[in-house]
Amino acid sequence: MERRSFLGALTAASVGIVLDSSCAEFARAQRAAQSATSSPGQSSKMSEFPQNSTIVLVHGAWADGSCWRNVILPLEGRGLHVICAPIPMTSLTNDTIALSWVLERTSGPVVLVGHAYSGAVIAAVREDRVKSLVYISALAPDEGETVAQVFYRNPSHPEAPKLAPDSHGFLWMPDDGFRRAVAHKASLDQTNIATAVQRPIAVQCIQEPAPAPAWKTKSSWFLIAEQDRMINPKTLHFMADRMRAKIHSYPVDHSPMYTEPDLVINIILEAARETLSS
Repeated sequence: MERRSFLGALTAASVGIVLDSSCAEFARAQRAAQSATSSPGQSSKMSEFPQNSTIVLVHGAWADGSCWRNVILPLEGRGLHVICAPIPMTSLTNDTIALSWVLERTSGPVVLVGHAYSGAVIAAVREDRVKSLVYISALAPDEGETVAQVFYRNPSHPEAPKLAPDSHGFLWMPDDGFRRAVAHKASLDQTNIATAVQRPIAVQCIQEPAPAPAWKTKSSWFLIAEQDRMINPKTLHFMADRMRAKIHSYPVDHSPMYTEPDLVINIILEAARETLSS
């Protein structure tokens, strides 16, 4: 009898384990099915931001939207819509118009994020739905100033590339420029790809006087790259202080979206939390 009781108890326990396992598998299947039927790009949890909140990321010179690839999905995972704005880099005016066209594709509150040259572009747009500006080691000319004036305000780093326009009036980054200055902390694979996909910038972009900048009336954030070899960190501090931005300073290179994307993401989220609901 004791043997039969033991076998009966063992069988019952085994059945319980199988049922528990089956229930767990069923629950996992249900969650997977719910996730698959939800709208593409939606966060699995309710967003902390207002409906249709959008982050517009604007690339700098010699780049395209792919420079933000390490930033896009983490932001979308927080319930934000993300757009990488393509700008032609033919003049500051043309780039501002191109960014305005991108904003027409949005319907809710917006945070504009600019890297390097595009700091001038995000400040030139006039749109009430833009709630704040985020500068990622970016240039911020005041009204009447040119990008070149602020860029060359302080001496260049010894590793900074020597730039000269081609016969069409465009500036290209030398092949070793990404590795030595633009993203000197990035991996060799990253800098090789950046070199291969680079897009030139017209001289006119950096010689055209800027209009009255939006940072005079909108909240701004500034990531200062203390080891920037393209823009002198003294210049970055000068611009950030002048615009009274909320400053985050880190020992990163000129392109932290490649090398320290979490820092970039956190600053964008800080700006979004403080301004998108206002």
